[in-house]
Amino acid sequence: MNENIKRTEISELGEFGLIEHLTEHFEIDNIFTVKGVGDDAAVIDNGNKLTVITTDMLVEQVHFDLQYMPMQHLGYKSVIANLSDIYAMNATPHQITVSLAISNRFSLEALEELYAGIKHACEKYDVDLVGGDTTSSVKGLIISVTAIGDATEDEIVYRSGAKEGDLICVSGDLGAAYLGLQLLEREKKIYLENPSVRPDLQNRKYIVGRQLKPDARKDIISYLKENNILPTAMIDISDGLSSEILHICKQSNCGAFIYESKIPIHEETYEMAMEFRLDPTMCALSGGEDYELLFTVKQGDAQKIMEHSGITIIGKITNAIDGAILETKSGSHHVIIAQGWNALKE
Repeated sequence: MNENIKRTEISELGEFGLIEHLTEHFEIDNIFTVKGVGDDAAVIDNGNKLTVITTDMLVEQVHFDLQYMPMQHLGYKSVIANLSDIYAMNATPHQITVSLAISNRFSLEALEELYAGIKHACEKYDVDLVGGDTTSSVKGLIISVTAIGDATEDEIVYRSGAKEGDLICVSGDLGAAYLGLQLLEREKKIYLENPSVRPDLQNRKYIVGRQLKPDARKDIISYLKENNILPTAMIDISDGLSSEILHICKQSNCGAFIYESKIPIHEETYEMAMEFRLDPTMCALSGGEDYELLFTVKQGDAQKIMEHSGITIIGKITNAIDGAILETKSGSHHVIIAQGWNALKE
């Protein structure tokens, strides 16, 4: 082995840096390709409507732990993760494909449970399972789901349309899925140390549910369309609020100003964060897997947005030179980074 050959660890780039690095030299040559890598989904022009396509892969012991994730919930969640990306494009999902790599430790009955969850998601969101693939795995379970949807050209929303002065909005509440994961991991550790102790999840149904059985925000997209609100930019919150707002800032060449006091956090999320001695705001900023929608709208849509109890205005879009800033409850300002924020010198 030549010791002079340069080796770069993938961890130095991170997930999104890796994707950007590997695809930076790929050019769009097909006239029907409207949007390639770099948004929640790819967009293809098929004539009357735009086809929207997204793919997610879930790997056992990386994205899920079957010691506390029921197979039926896993099937449901694997679909939701993809449908959320379609909704984040302001599009409507219609079909999915499901591919599996399965080790011999899984029985037919276990896979039936998995597909029961997939079926439940398909029925709830009115999408069809139209194909997929199965193969063997040396160890564990891998699930890859592709979701296909559509939208008209004037409906589609990218991450790149935010303008200075736009309002930053978020659906639902944030940080619950992350705290649900922390609770499940704690109870798993206790159980492994003492199998006679039953997991104590009874009083934390909300945050556990947000981790094991999340929902995609079809209802928010429906409300926006019914009220003639077209977001200027949108993304789903799968990697934490801070990461997603930075995606919008980069793609839209803008800055952002967010108020910590406006970030919606459920009471149960707050209580669990306190029990774990974690900052609830940091959990919302960096937790991920909430599958809520982060979007920007013109100021003229403010009243309609405020009429929906499930949408919160958390800030505004600023000039790119101002960067992405969080104003804390105490009034200090911090630069938002993907893992939270770095303090500015006051």
